[in-house]
Amino acid sequence: MNEPRTLPPRPRDHLFAAVTLVLAVLLLPAAFVRRPGRARELACQWALRLRFPAEDLTGLTDGALAAFTAARTEALWRHGQLIGLTSGYRDPVVQQRMFDEQVRRCGSPALARMLVLPPAESPHVRGVALDVRPHEGARWLEEHGARYDLYRIYDNEWWHFEHRPGSGGTPPPRWPNPAWRAPA
Repeated sequence: MNEPRTLPPRPRDHLFAAVTLVLAVLLLPAAFVRRPGRARELACQWALRLRFPAEDLTGLTDGALAAFTAARTEALWRHGQLIGLTSGYRDPVVQQRMFDEQVRRCGSPALARMLVLPPAESPHVRGVALDVRPHEGARWLEEHGARYDLYRIYDNEWWHFEHRPGSGGTPPPRWPNPAWRAPA
């Protein structure tokens, strides 16, 4: 397993994780009243929504959303680790705009594909890709994500994971970058 190239944890990252966990514990009684069988998951969702207020989980497939929710619930409760979503589902128009901007920056579609795929090939447009943060959350997900069919896909993107059900816990091939990806 290739270790993501990351910065060492910053003290504030540990503080944010600790505060979010304490908040989830404080929210647990209210979550228990609301959903007794899923109180930890609900308290985790509430606490993470406060920690990552701009996060948008809409558009993810039901499977990707359930897997991500379960994984980050375990990460917070069992390991005190935060996992936030930077980007999930992307509308094809947004994905095309991102690709076009990367082409302008790089000078060619071939070079742009090393960082951004066009909409027809992007797993973000299909609602199965998750760009996560912080670095420690990505490390946790790389180590434990197979239990949820969440896998890191590219060597050059420590943050990019995809929901790949049916793999039986066996990681799919990892590509150096998105340009190496076989079209969907």
